Amino acid sequence: MKKVLFFWVAVCSMLTASAQQRPQFGEKPKLVVGIVVDQMRWDYLSRYYNKFGEDGFRRLIDQGYSFDNCLINYLPTVTAIGHTSAYTGTTPAFHGICGNNFFIDGKDTYCCSDKTVQPVGSDNQKAGCMSPVNLLSTTIGDQLRLHTDFKAKVIGVSYKDRASILPAGHSGNAAYWLDTKNRQFITSTYYMQELPQWAKAYNKQLAKNKEFEKVGKDVGLYPLTGHITTDMAIAALKGERLGQGEETDMLCVSYSQTDVIGHKWGTRGDHTDEVYLELDKDLTRLFAALDEQVGRGNYLVFLTADHGAAHNNQFMQDNKLHAGKWASDNVKKELEQYIASKLGAAKPVVLGIYDYRIFLDHQGIAEQGLELQRVKDVAIEYLRQSPNLSFVVDYEKAAMAPVSQFLRERMINGYNFHRSGDIIVCVEPGYYEYGSWSSPTGTTHGEWNPYDAHIPLLFYGWKVPHGASPREVHITDIAPTVCAWLHIQQPNACIGEALQFSK
Repeated sequence: MKKVLFFWVAVCSMLTASAQQRPQFGEKPKLVVGIVVDQMRWDYLSRYYNKFGEDGFRRLIDQGYSFDNCLINYLPTVTAIGHTSAYTGTTPAFHGICGNNFFIDGKDTYCCSDKTVQPVGSDNQKAGCMSPVNLLSTTIGDQLRLHTDFKAKVIGVSYKDRASILPAGHSGNAAYWLDTKNRQFITSTYYMQELPQWAKAYNKQLAKNKEFEKVGKDVGLYPLTGHITTDMAIAALKGERLGQGEETDMLCVSYSQTDVIGHKWGTRGDHTDEVYLELDKDLTRLFAALDEQVGRGNYLVFLTADHGAAHNNQFMQDNKLHAGKWASDNVKKELEQYIASKLGAAKPVVLGIYDYRIFLDHQGIAEQGLELQRVKDVAIEYLRQSPNLSFVVDYEKAAMAPVSQFLRERMINGYNFHRSGDIIVCVEPGYYEYGSWSSPTGTTHGEWNPYDAHIPLLFYGWKVPHGASPREVHITDIAPTVCAWLHIQQPNACIGEALQFSK
């Protein structure tokens, strides 16, 4: 009897403790800080744990809550999609950001390109004509702005334009990204007509940065990019007085140097080691500024990644592991030749191959009197003869494709009729897409495999208990979790589930 009583007392205690951790109506943090580390594999947390300081990554690990099995639940796994999915709680099927580059009804489109806006902070049209124009759904920040009658402030900061714009959403007060040509943080007229004084002041300091002047446009290949991004985030924190108003504000910070360095030098080596240890120092500085500005315990942080990365294929082969290249440049050329020989196509019918997806020219196919489905069938016929491909799937028939259910779901989650192309391929484990842009010493990402799709997910700060969970969760669960804690509505295309923090 005593054992039974003890058991129920223990259960009740745990339930009470759990309930105490959940915020009640009326409770809210002063600030939410979203951090995305571009190309960060989940296993980097353990790989570098003993080398991290106490107040960067380890503050999140040792004092926060880790979901150790967070997976990306769509294909392909690339930067723009990852940032968007984390903040919208949905996938390309609904939010419409189907890659860094994709075709919209046959038109080659960069995810944030917007010719209706102008750069602010420089005259660099190529770098500055950007906005969230192609984003179809709302984000956490949009819902926060709506809930507070647009009193909450939402700011995005990153080296990459897409990594600041897409997290900040449609109604973000501002998104700032780095114009490497002019060595300045800029924005566009989508947000404002002139940079605020605090941003101008920081840009003046940046213009005097001798290290930046030395490395020039190649700044993304150095940890310096992380230092600069952190400085700009802190400048925004203080300049906009985030966390100082009546409503909860949001700061979205994305670190991109990790991705640029990974693409150049891979997942192993001095360059990768250095960039993560330097990033740890940047996080330490950011958290110290948050402690000072907002107060420890008054802000909620989540940290994740937009995708992971495969090990360099030559590194794998040198260590007797199965790996290799899928040369998409050659595939496109040979595919065109095969279709021409089979169907008599006089003009090219393949618009491009982006992220393991083949985009066909529907208009060009029709003008040549060819049937679209027949062209797809012939293309699939050729691709299935290609070495090192596990699956080749007609997107429109993905629901019936003879592939594993979890893989079908990821294909369908990533498919938007107007933007995702016609055919998707999956390469064998260890293989990855390799083109003229690729580095022989570097790596890339984009597939379903754990090295690309298993990402860190850490929560820290306001009301967050210390603990960890091994259960499978998804990148799309981040947005509904934050929204649930803020007691605001989920983004309008959200498919994720709010996570439970159990000890």
